[in-house]
Amino acid sequence: MSTVTGRCFCGSVQFKVDAPEKFACYCYCNSCQRAAGAPLVAWATYPRASFEVTVGKIHWHRSSPGVTRGICRECGSSITYANEKRAGEIDITLNCLDDPTGPTLKAHIWTEDKQPWTKICDDLPVYEKNIG
Repeated sequence: MSTVTGRCFCGSVQFKVDAPEKFACYCYCNSCQRAAGAPLVAWATYPRASFEVTVGKIHWHRSSPGVTRGICRECGSSITYANEKRAGEIDITLNCLDDPTGPTLKAHIWTEDKQPWTKICDDLPVYEKNIG
């Protein structure tokens, strides 16, 4: 098994994941847009137990009921998303990975919140809400 590594923008928080991704997608929900300051966020989902912070400390922010986002206090990078409904999983922003091309993106989710000027130009499945 290969180890996935990553960091925040400034490098104050570094992490590793010792498992392949379970799923990866583009998310357009309003909370991801606001948390990242971007029209969408690409995420990869991993087993929570495989995620380890190796340098620094993540600030855990309770962003909405049942949701905790991990950010860097120094640079503000959005690093992780955890939902109590999926307690055994953690989502990591692809752009915080040292190799963001590693995970295979599978879908577009929460497109009901997509900005009208954002265009989807691939053949991946599109969901107005979440999958399932």
